[in-house]
Amino acid sequence: MSLIQSAKLNGHDPYAYLKDVLQRLPTHKNNQITELLPHRWQPLPS
Repeated sequence: MSLIQSAKLNGHDPYAYLKDVLQRLPTHKNNQITELLPHRWQPLPS
């Protein structure tokens, strides 16, 4: 629940945020995991 609220507070659509993060997690580098936090997250360009 805190990730959803944090996404909302940062102006992100919670569904889009969670969908993107869950798709990126399997291949995302461990040392760059902070990029996926709601306050730093940027959607991938289409």
